[in-house]
Amino acid sequence: MTQAAESVITIERFAKGKTFQEYLDSGIRNRDLFEDNYKNLTISGDQAQALKELAGRPDGPHHVVVIGEDWCPDVYRGAGVAQRIAEAMGIELRFFERDQNKDMMAGHLKDGEFESIPVVIFYDKNHHEIGHFIERPKLANEQIHVTREVLGDTSPEGIAKRLGHEPSEEETAAARAEARERYMEWQKGETWAGWRVATVDEVIELLRAKLG
Repeated sequence: MTQAAESVITIERFAKGKTFQEYLDSGIRNRDLFEDNYKNLTISGDQAQALKELAGRPDGPHHVVVIGEDWCPDVYRGAGVAQRIAEAMGIELRFFERDQNKDMMAGHLKDGEFESIPVVIFYDKNHHEIGHFIERPKLANEQIHVTREVLGDTSPEGIAKRLGHEPSEEETAAARAEARERYMEWQKGETWAGWRVATVDEVIELLRAKLG
């Protein structure tokens, strides 16, 4: 394979990345959430056909890089989706931690400024980048306000307003723990599941646009 000279993600470096399973087995936080988001996504027949057709093109996807961190909700949702996409295409995926690979991130900043994750980068058989997906699908951006509603205001001021007095450290910690529990339970619902499906559709749309 040849490689894109301008990219710091060489084919040799790609080969040193972790497979999805190796990443799960590497002692990460939120392993169960990575697994749940992988297991709870079903690629539809139409999506699977589209992904196979894209991968079957001479200039189509041959392998994929995912850059992320284990604490990020967009990553533990999106990494499993990327793995499902890779499996449907029959291509290899390798995972890299963002904070250990800042030079990789430098070439894939959101709006040219933000180190948003995950970044999912598709390459052809010659290791030329076809295109990349960053952070979350458009649908999630349109609906992101829902997460704020689920969490509520967990600032000291917001907690004080609900309690009717200045919260103690214990009360602040309890309020934030309750908010996280609500958030985690909400992630089991239809909106979150819809974001997984929308990611697949957006990747298909992206690759079709890039490949023509």
